[in-house]
Amino acid sequence: MPNLDDAAASEFRPGNVYLNTAAVGLLPARASRAVRSALEDAATGRPADVFGPVEEARASYARIMGVSPGRVAVGTSVASYCGLVAASLPAGAEVLTAEGDFSSLVNPFHVRGDLKVRSVPLERIPEAVGPGTAMVAVSAVQSADGRLVDLPALRAAGAAHGARICLDVSQAAGWLPLDAGEYDFTVTVTHKWLCSLFGLAFLTVPEDFGGLLPLSAGWVAGEDPWASCYGPIGELARSARRFDEPQSMACVAAPRSLALFEELGVEAVHRHDLALADRFREGLARLGHEPLPSPGSPIVSVPGLGGRQPELSAAGIELSDRAGSLRAAFHLHNTPADVDRLLDVLAG
Repeated sequence: MPNLDDAAASEFRPGNVYLNTAAVGLLPARASRAVRSALEDAATGRPADVFGPVEEARASYARIMGVSPGRVAVGTSVASYCGLVAASLPAGAEVLTAEGDFSSLVNPFHVRGDLKVRSVPLERIPEAVGPGTAMVAVSAVQSADGRLVDLPALRAAGAAHGARICLDVSQAAGWLPLDAGEYDFTVTVTHKWLCSLFGLAFLTVPEDFGGLLPLSAGWVAGEDPWASCYGPIGELARSARRFDEPQSMACVAAPRSLALFEELGVEAVHRHDLALADRFREGLARLGHEPLPSPGSPIVSVPGLGGRQPELSAAGIELSDRAGSLRAAFHLHNTPADVDRLLDVLAG
């Protein structure tokens, strides 16, 4: 397994101190080369491989998430896939969500109009699951502040009450070791911690598809896509590919980015990211600042400092202002020097 620091140095060359992966991840050099080559092919009329990169990405993501490729669908957004999950529920079903969770996850359940959507504080999610709960839809890691849901407690509560779980791993996949097979559905985008491009999403489903209907199925969802171009699809794919959506240039980058995480190992990325986040938390304490509690997360949000984001950007440090909190996200391209630079600027 390659050394993480050496691999990161060869793949990433940010032009600043980039601490904004929770918004958009940096593209590795190998993925950038693949996209440039595909663009040149498109500009010169060379035939494009329609399915190869998608299948590579599906297989790689399946290995990272511990499931078979047949349980992985490749689409375009978390919102569209959560719409499929929401559509599978009967009228009147109770859906439990966390207060302030990301809109792309929770809104598809709200717009149904005939579901009982109940929101509680993140810390209370496991205890709030009851015999009347049909589904829990929650992010593994909160976008705003990096807090983690108690995953073991959530799984136990779901099993005890027969509630299905739809877990958004957009802020987790790539740094948090996960087994998608432990949940009914997982969804993620690839442009954050998986360091790919906008416009690509993954959905993992049970072996029996969990009652989902392929409501957006087009020709790529056919068992034989090239025989499914005209008229009703004669036979849908026998795997989760029946939930696939036509892809953009993002599918060219994804296999290269995902391969990097397979080479390094998510566990190694996990250790690296958390060490940097803890270094930042320790430095904040010395400066008299207290971040929002998010133990075990590489996302650190500091209340009251969000207004300093423009100043930090001018100093060559990119991060986010979220609801008045300064949100820093530490990933595999970051180094201790990045942490110390941020602390020095905050110290004035």
